[in-house]
Amino acid sequence: MPNNAATAAARLSVAPMMDWTDRHCRYLHRLMSQCALLYTEMVTAPAIIHGDRQRLLGFNQAEHPVAVQLGGSDPAMLAEAARIAADFGYDEINLNCGCPSDRVQSGSFGAVLMETPDLVAKSCAAMMQAVDIPVTVKCRIGVDDQVPEQVLPDFLAEVSASGVDRFAIHARKAWLQGLSPKENRDIPPLNYGLVHEMKALFPHLHVSVNGGIETLDAAETFLESLDGVMIGRAAYHAPSDTLLDVDRRFFGKTESRTAQEVVHLMLPYIADHLQNGGRLHQVTRHMLGMFQGRPGARMWRRHLSENAHRDDADTKTVLQALEYVTEKAA
Repeated sequence: MPNNAATAAARLSVAPMMDWTDRHCRYLHRLMSQCALLYTEMVTAPAIIHGDRQRLLGFNQAEHPVAVQLGGSDPAMLAEAARIAADFGYDEINLNCGCPSDRVQSGSFGAVLMETPDLVAKSCAAMMQAVDIPVTVKCRIGVDDQVPEQVLPDFLAEVSASGVDRFAIHARKAWLQGLSPKENRDIPPLNYGLVHEMKALFPHLHVSVNGGIETLDAAETFLESLDGVMIGRAAYHAPSDTLLDVDRRFFGKTESRTAQEVVHLMLPYIADHLQNGGRLHQVTRHMLGMFQGRPGARMWRRHLSENAHRDDADTKTVLQALEYVTEKAA
């Protein structure tokens, strides 16, 4: 598999999150970290083939390195969707083998694919034949009554035999029966030790760990023995705490921005979005946690929550909210 910017950036990535990591969210996150790998929300292969491709796959060139996460289980359709996504300019194709939602199960993709590693291998092989960018897999450690210690090594062995050499492993089981998608993010216990064991068992694979990682200190500890860390909800709810210092700590950069600087840098993007018929809240909903835990954070959130939906809401609304924030000097 060819190496590219996405592979280097996978040292620290922001997880694909449904309803959250849309193009506005990713643009914001890119202003906070120039180096971390960003992922789209999961997009199904049939939707890409038959739907509005610009709406589903369009992104700002500033988002690079950026990966698209595909959902599906038909190798031919996944290959076609991967080709279309690659033509859009994505740096990586990621196959979702981890999402436990009912919608995903009914389409025979997501975490249920942990039960059919041969199908995952065939799908990845088909995608790799269709594109010349990395094809990667995001998976769980198992589903339902599977024994992760048995299932996960077999899954990695079979899928990596197809040519995939980069895996992001959510260190929890997914219970397809009995737990909601939200409960599946919290209730199944984390088993980080098993992820470490997989890296030891497959030293040639690039292994990232995902699930319950909330701080850069925790990420740094994982990176002592793993190749990458994928941060999810912490990067969304408290992006300043998790993303502003990523480039310095994990990619050797010397410059970083403040949260206030990032907000100001978002203003031209917001103005352009509004000029093209968008609404302010479509962007600012991803910015509510910018000052989490800092003076003025509550009023920042409140002002945007109460005013961004207004018909006359614009960049001034954001600047008004920013007046409530009194960040301590760095």
